[in-house]
Amino acid sequence: MTDSAKIRPGLPPRRAALIAAGLVFLDSILGQLATLPNLLPWYASLTKPSFTPPNFIFGPVWTLLYALMALAFWRILILPEQKGRKLAILLFLAQLALNVLWSWAFFAAHSPLLGLIDIVPQLILVAATLVLFWRLDRLAGFCLLPLLLWVSYAGALNLAIWRLNG
Repeated sequence: MTDSAKIRPGLPPRRAALIAAGLVFLDSILGQLATLPNLLPWYASLTKPSFTPPNFIFGPVWTLLYALMALAFWRILILPEQKGRKLAILLFLAQLALNVLWSWAFFAAHSPLLGLIDIVPQLILVAATLVLFWRLDRLAGFCLLPLLLWVSYAGALNLAIWRLNG
């Protein structure tokens, strides 16, 4: 048996698409369940820094980020089994979990501090996932770059909100 015969193929593209899109969509819905009911009056009443974007920016930005996350994850899922793939998948799922937990910590619990406690490891996981995805598939890694930038920005925003309202 040759080495190539031992390599397991990745998931079939359609199944991978359902998994990737389904998990990312579920993450989005669970985050919205925590966020939307708490925009008014709680979030609106917070003192925010001057670099806070207008509320209408968040929907389109997150729609794009979730689409890119799903595409990146799909590309990794269809790859044949190889060194680093399982860890990349695990880290992606972990950062996805922290992503939704941030909404519950910050918005549902009304706690910028809990949001900050969540977003620091989330940022680390996004960066690590990006690196692993990049090593496996450059486009998949590149798709996570906007997420890394946004979570970095969100972390700075979260920190400022906590300091201004603490």
